Amino acid sequence: MTEFDAASTAVQAALDAGARYADARVMHRRYESMTARNGDVEELTQDESIGLGVRALVGASWGFYAVPDLSDAAARDAGRRAARTAMASARVPGPSVDLVPVEAVTASWASGCEIDPLGVPLSDKGDLLVGATRTMAEHGADLAEGLYQIWDTAKWFVSSEGHRIDQRIRECGGGISATSIGAGETQRRSWPSYRGQYGTTGWELVESLDLAAHAAQIAEESRALLTAPPCPAGETDLILGGEQLALQIHESVGHAIELDRILGWEAAFAGTSWLDLAQLGSLRYGSELMNITIDPTIPGALGSFGFDDEGSPAVKRDAVRDGRWVGVLAGRDSAAMASLDYGGSVRADGWARLPMVRMTNVGLEPGPHTLDEIIAATDDGVLMDLNRSWSIDDKRLNFQFGCEVGWEIKKGRRGRMLRNPTYTGIGPLFWRSMDMLSSETVSWGTPNCGKGQPGQTGHTGHPAAPARFRNVRVGVSA
Repeated sequence: MTEFDAASTAVQAALDAGARYADARVMHRRYESMTARNGDVEELTQDESIGLGVRALVGASWGFYAVPDLSDAAARDAGRRAARTAMASARVPGPSVDLVPVEAVTASWASGCEIDPLGVPLSDKGDLLVGATRTMAEHGADLAEGLYQIWDTAKWFVSSEGHRIDQRIRECGGGISATSIGAGETQRRSWPSYRGQYGTTGWELVESLDLAAHAAQIAEESRALLTAPPCPAGETDLILGGEQLALQIHESVGHAIELDRILGWEAAFAGTSWLDLAQLGSLRYGSELMNITIDPTIPGALGSFGFDDEGSPAVKRDAVRDGRWVGVLAGRDSAAMASLDYGGSVRADGWARLPMVRMTNVGLEPGPHTLDEIIAATDDGVLMDLNRSWSIDDKRLNFQFGCEVGWEIKKGRRGRMLRNPTYTGIGPLFWRSMDMLSSETVSWGTPNCGKGQPGQTGHTGHPAAPARFRNVRVGVSA
């Protein structure tokens, strides 16, 4: 049987068993990663899996079943079991579940890729990481680490409404980090970001990071941080670099606008949200500079695709426009429950997992300034960049983040380096204080977003640029 045959067989079996709607995904994924430490390759991982996952809707309840087998018998059994699970759940009374209409299409989509990352010789990849980590060690790092990761995923999707979609998504990225250890102090510097930079692209992305060229500098900065003065405590103007702002968007906007959290469907694993659907379209989320989009169409960004795992096409939408909350991340069922007319943000991290609402590319549109202009316009403040730690409550409201490095800003100039910089705030108050935003946008990739039980790891993108926030509490008081 072909992949489409297996998916079609499973869908028909679910319908024959009593489902009013069914869909099935076959996924074939190859994964490769390598880590190096202090000039030696430490670990190489290569694995591959293929399987079939089926969803069935009976009454107000979903059923799901997955098998690592594409035979006719296995596909039929999976469809029947998904329908039976839904029937068992449907015995408990609940509100009717409708699905936002989506045009059924036959389509193919593939992410861009100039250099097949799995086709690059392992020796070349190893030499890159070994060379960069050796350079960091030679320039003072006590712990010099490098890594890359590659995912090559093919999907075949069929629904009882007539969808027949295949996609191939290639993702890769990597990074390096230098850790220095002093007397009662440990400091880390990373390039280009914590855990690296990732996208839906080929090995050309890793080459563009030029890891070797930045190895010496980040090692020297990690040692310099050991004796740098600590970040002062108090309220001041805060300038966030683009990488840290991407994390800020992810935690205090992206998760908060997931509709399953807002509806209370996702509450077990750091779930729920402070947002109230009654305020959609009217709530002041941030300043007028705050324009957040949900855009899975960005070429090369990590949260990009042609169709989500319900067959909804990738479409750009507003989440926040001119500071007002106007949109959510939704699936076909949650959108219908909330009387919205769009989904498009449902994905699963593998064939054996139930698709759920996930971030795509949730990012901040660029502003009118440059980082140099923001610094020049700041009389007294702190510039922070590259995430080191994060903490946020389950409603995605109160947060405290730590960064790898800070710089003192005095009278429009960048001054001395600061260690252990932290800042804290309340989401909407923080975003309302943003008064300058750079045009220097990068689509940062986050390959480790956790959600759900059983846990799933999502790949998300966050376009972001440096920005200034007024009167933010920074540092930790004694």
